[in-house]
Amino acid sequence: MSLSGRTRVAGVVGQPIAHSMSPVLHNAWIAQAGLDAVYVPFAIANGRFAAFVEGLRGGSVAGVNVTLPFKGEALAAADQASARATAAQAANVLVFRADGTLFADNTDGLGLLAAFAEQSPGFDPRAGAVTLLGAGGGARGAAAAFAQAGCPDIRIVNRTKAKAQAIADSLGGAISAYGLDEVSAAFRGIQALVNATSAGLADAAALDVPLEATPDACVVMDMVYKPLITPFLAQARALGRPTVDGLAMLIGQAVPSFEAFYGQPPPAQVDVRALAITTLGL
Repeated sequence: MSLSGRTRVAGVVGQPIAHSMSPVLHNAWIAQAGLDAVYVPFAIANGRFAAFVEGLRGGSVAGVNVTLPFKGEALAAADQASARATAAQAANVLVFRADGTLFADNTDGLGLLAAFAEQSPGFDPRAGAVTLLGAGGGARGAAAAFAQAGCPDIRIVNRTKAKAQAIADSLGGAISAYGLDEVSAAFRGIQALVNATSAGLADAAALDVPLEATPDACVVMDMVYKPLITPFLAQARALGRPTVDGLAMLIGQAVPSFEAFYGQPPPAQVDVRALAITTLGL
């Protein structure tokens, strides 16, 4: 990779950020496309996000992806926001315009739907109910995406039911809240179940739900991508459920992000999934 005075810079900001696969994906696309560009990680201390954003206004950096814990602050910092980001109340993409304004978007929902389309092509969000586990930013973004895709029944399960209810109240429509003691009812008749918690990252026992209560054809997804087959997905597979992994979602959200930063779609001939799996040692 060679850099010049015209190199177009973008990146990803979060805390922590060393684990992020986004630089691997984006720089592979950049190299294949032959762009004078680079994508770098930014590790920002808590409490410094607003100052970081202000310092980049004017287009010295094309834009950034935003991950935990700054997605809410990213939306608040923007001058304009897409309907997707507004509905999710979070932004994972910030574009720095030359006039100093800041545009926020949320491509997480696009990544979620792209993952289902790739790994469970028969899934139609309009065909029936889906259940989401968790009430954080991932669940909110997923709920907004499914709602915009026409899902008629979205159920959010959370240990603190009031947090799930807050999302339902905020987004409106056919979204309902359930506590963990109501999980069997939340699983009844659903066509998809999504883990939007971080439970699979470290503690297999932390996500203890009765997957056997889901219908046989229910598609089970985990947003966690390391390990690629989380204990949650392994349990679903053992029950014969079709599954969707978090790496597909990561790649799905990265595609529109790349286009926003570099003005063109990423080259399709790069097998970024294989690259990511190798890099992660999966």
